[in-house]
Amino acid sequence: MRRRAAAVAGWALPYWTRGEAGRETPADLFRVLYLGWLAAFVLKVLGASWDVSWHFKWLRDDLAPPHLLNSVGTVVVVALTIVHVYTGYGVDRTAQRLIQWGTGTFLVAVPLDLINHRVNGLDITSWSPSHMLLYIGTFFMICGVIRGWFLGAPPGRMRTLVLGGLFVFMFENVWFPAQHQEYGVFGIKAWDAGKPEAEPILLQFAADQMGRPVDRGMVVDFSLPVPDEVYPLYGVVAAMIVLVFARAMIGRAFAATAVAATYVVYRSLIWPLLAVADFPRSAVPFFLIAGALAIDLAFLVRIPVLRALAGSLVATLAVDLALRSQNIWLESPPVVSPVTMAIGGTALAALWLGGEWFLGRFRLRAIEEGEPQAMVAVVRATATP
Repeated sequence: MRRRAAAVAGWALPYWTRGEAGRETPADLFRVLYLGWLAAFVLKVLGASWDVSWHFKWLRDDLAPPHLLNSVGTVVVVALTIVHVYTGYGVDRTAQRLIQWGTGTFLVAVPLDLINHRVNGLDITSWSPSHMLLYIGTFFMICGVIRGWFLGAPPGRMRTLVLGGLFVFMFENVWFPAQHQEYGVFGIKAWDAGKPEAEPILLQFAADQMGRPVDRGMVVDFSLPVPDEVYPLYGVVAAMIVLVFARAMIGRAFAATAVAATYVVYRSLIWPLLAVADFPRSAVPFFLIAGALAIDLAFLVRIPVLRALAGSLVATLAVDLALRSQNIWLESPPVVSPVTMAIGGTALAALWLGGEWFLGRFRLRAIEEGEPQAMVAVVRATATP
């Protein structure tokens, strides 16, 4: 192990030189840096999945195992951020700044979240301001990593697979707060069955904070702390716009469906493992795959404005109908009126239209399969840098 460590150090130390972002990066170093990012995000996702289930069973603990697992991933993130910022390898200036500001926001949010829990107690909701700062920091961090890989990775299957994997991590981060409602519906169901999943000490603590007895009303407020409209609106607007960017940047047929399906498959596999360990279960957002498929089909339309308008309409209808079906046949948070979904569809259309402009303006649209290289070169050459 000592010889191996010496060999690794001998390989890495020559690269440890001060440089500006965008400097030419050796292929082996580029691969190692982004392999490190993938490892960090895997630790983050595993820790986060365990963490949300943990908090529906036990009182909060700063040194809980899920937090420790997340902390290992955070250490890797900080190390990679330092390398990118100091050496300039593996990123252009925009990607470097996104990673730097995202990591900084995340690190600031951690002590703020600890202070929030000290002052306000349990604060189990995923939608609290301190928790949202964690997601926002991670969002910008992953944006930087996606841009760095998109611009620097050589063409080929590996480039496509890693880009797809990074968008799965992005999708997981954006969707994470919505898991509160997905765990909440099972929490209410378990209470109604007379077998609460949360420990009595957690239920009593939450009831004391609300100033009410431990009863069904308290459990409902504890499990579903935001209006019912939040969940489906978030699915139509936030989840779908991430998939729009995934499809456009990956540039492969059914890329959005692959990203959403990978996430759903992961959720379908992780909750039985947690259940075996006697942790609470959650609903799985199968309905998101329908919206992803609608987005992929919309990309058959070549006119950007028409694609955005038609795609938003079809994706909204697909999400609404699939969520209503899941609510009947499986488990899901409550559905809402079609008027509410129409509002979400309008917001998605506005974001999609803006996304079409953004992708062209900053040259982030992938070369589609079968698209002539010369045509792509002309389009990118005429785009404003």
